[in-house]
Amino acid sequence: MKIISIYHNKGGVGKTTVAVNLAAGLRKRNYRVLLVDLDSQANSTFAAGLIKFQFDEEDTLKDNNVYHLLESAEFFKIPEVVRPSQFFNTPEIDVIPSHINLIEGQYKLRQIVAGLSRLSKKLDYEKENYDFVVIDTPPSRDFYAQIALIACDYLIIPSDLKPFANQGLLSVKSFIKECDEFRANIGKKTITILGVLPSKISTNAQSLNKVFPQQKQAVLDKYQLPILDSIIFERVALSHCLNQTMTVGDLEMPDPRSIFDYAERHASANTSAEEFESLIKEILSKIGNPF
Repeated sequence: MKIISIYHNKGGVGKTTVAVNLAAGLRKRNYRVLLVDLDSQANSTFAAGLIKFQFDEEDTLKDNNVYHLLESAEFFKIPEVVRPSQFFNTPEIDVIPSHINLIEGQYKLRQIVAGLSRLSKKLDYEKENYDFVVIDTPPSRDFYAQIALIACDYLIIPSDLKPFANQGLLSVKSFIKECDEFRANIGKKTITILGVLPSKISTNAQSLNKVFPQQKQAVLDKYQLPILDSIIFERVALSHCLNQTMTVGDLEMPDPRSIFDYAERHASANTSAEEFESLIKEILSKIGNPF
């Protein structure tokens, strides 16, 4: 089982888009995939089609989500919390959903000494059941981000390579170092950084020819981080696929789709689907086939 965290401490760099479509693409290749949402905004949970309710009393997630998995060592094992995505991908992926109540629960969880390694330990029980685990993280250096970096084997850092995102890489590096110190104390190897993933990159020809190469070189020279060869460009199809809706009675309900399923119905999404396919091929070449 290979565990990949998707992390950057800056928001708006395409982190969730990368996480959910990476998970979907791996599942398309018949790998057994688990998506873990550790962000209280629950964007991956939404993207996987698990927030199809309009009112509090219809909320099926509030009493069984990733918070409960982290709260107890004895209860809420992964099979008790996991649920399949809904009409998101063919075939569907397994998801450990997030919830807004993660915000309130963070203080309590921080008081639990074993809390930082609990996700890692619970995932270890499932190593015969999944080939890949993809973890979506909050855009911060908080407790939940620590959990993700302690649990993972590999790290992808999505970035639009703009100044604030690049400047944030110094903080990302120091955060990785802190998490690696904790990992060493519990007998885990250091995180393997697969690289900074250029994400939400403009397709403007002038920008691509002049600005983009300089942005990439800054990551290599100033921040000394590897860069993945794959690029996820900012395209309308990527936004549309996760913002699909359907009408149920008098209500308009979310009906998000992976870029791969969306491309099967909309040819305009083929280029984005191919970009994610290239990313998956590159990842597999770097970490090896788990089969």
